[in-house]
Amino acid sequence: MNSLDSFILQVNDHLWTYLLIPLVVGAGIWFTVRSRAVQLRLLPEMFRVVREKTPERADGRKQVSSFGAFTISAAARVGTGNIAGVATAITLGGAGAVFWMWVMAIIGAASAFVESALAQLYKVRGATGAYRGGPAYYMQRALGKRWLGVLFAVTITVTFGFVFNAVQSNTITSVATGSMGAGEAEWFAPLVGLLLAVLLGLAVFGGVRRISAVTTVLVPVMAVVYLLLGVAVVLLNAADVPRVLADIVGGAFGVRELAAGGIGAAIQQGIRRGMFSNEAGLGSAPNAGATAEVSHPVKQGLVQSLGVFFDTLLVCSMTAFIILTANPELSGRQGADLTQTTMTESLGGWAGHVLTAVVFLLAFSSMIGNYYYGESNIQFMTRKRWVLPSYRVLVLATVFLGALGSVGVVWNLADVFMGFMALVNLLAIIPLSTIAFRLLDDYLAQRRAGLDPVFTRDRMPGLRGVQCWEAHASGADRVAAGARTGE
Repeated sequence: MNSLDSFILQVNDHLWTYLLIPLVVGAGIWFTVRSRAVQLRLLPEMFRVVREKTPERADGRKQVSSFGAFTISAAARVGTGNIAGVATAITLGGAGAVFWMWVMAIIGAASAFVESALAQLYKVRGATGAYRGGPAYYMQRALGKRWLGVLFAVTITVTFGFVFNAVQSNTITSVATGSMGAGEAEWFAPLVGLLLAVLLGLAVFGGVRRISAVTTVLVPVMAVVYLLLGVAVVLLNAADVPRVLADIVGGAFGVRELAAGGIGAAIQQGIRRGMFSNEAGLGSAPNAGATAEVSHPVKQGLVQSLGVFFDTLLVCSMTAFIILTANPELSGRQGADLTQTTMTESLGGWAGHVLTAVVFLLAFSSMIGNYYYGESNIQFMTRKRWVLPSYRVLVLATVFLGALGSVGVVWNLADVFMGFMALVNLLAIIPLSTIAFRLLDDYLAQRRAGLDPVFTRDRMPGLRGVQCWEAHASGADRVAAGARTGE
């Protein structure tokens, strides 16, 4: 296992150091400059849009609202990346990794805007009238490269359906082991893995749909519980907050860290864990964003940018402050085990048990979401009936095996697949970003005219592959139907 971990780690280091980090940062900076920092200057607009009601449809069918798509993607984002991923970043990259996570969130929000606006523009209608879309769709419909869409579909299916679900399973097992004091029990991890596989099987095979419905309700509650626990830890250690801020900034730029090579580790871990957590530029969130019913593609781009800020600047920062204000002993502890130990030492044993419940619900909900990301992309590739059942069985096997794996191997493997997935997506959205910026110009022109922006295909002649956004009304009718700002 050590040789396998070493090989994966070596591939990881080369992939991220020489290819992914320059591409992710460069693309984010380009999108930020080209959009004139859309993720910052339109922040008030993001809050306005996320509160909008879903437009009424002529057939009376309910569609996913902009806020609904936000919560779907947030449920997928807020999970082990926030609790275990941040802890791993601090363990391997020091406090400075947190600073680079913040930087990556601010830059990456521009990438999230571009990919989600494109996913909205190139979404398609299913047989029931519901929308679906994502990178595979804009690769085929906008670039005319179905092979690239299939490559991405395969990559996201493997990354989310298999690898990321192994990460979720591994994290649940880690916190459950710590909470139950079963560290030496060889039977405990297989038991947890089997239980997770059975529960997920009930959800994805449709036997007990209530499981996914219940977790959808409980996930926001558990996220709030986690934030409240974090606030309690930080308040108990409030005197250490200035020191923590100094450590974060010093770890990112300090001379001592530069001499020891620590800055490179901080940057790498900050960007890796930041992308795993907020998924900006990764190509996953657009699959959820494409399902929303909005009047203009830019609206969902803005909402998904807000999701990046919510995930990293709020939830991930809370984990970082939980760990760093308590100043725990880092040696020998990784991932969720570090976060759990810190909470237990600060608040008492009960906090460790509560965190176990929080992680279970967040991670299990993410497992269901990860599975469906894979399912929707399999449907993009093929309609053969035997494929989906086979995929489900393989997912359940991966969940069981993930519970047995070591923390290092599972997270390093996730980095490799996440990096390749981001590579494919970014190479597609960089040339397509000009379309997203044209959409942004159209949106802002309508806002300056005092309108609630509405998009139709005839507003951007020359677009190919756009299935939705029909021009049902004349320009005069559209203007008359546009709601005045503040109404």
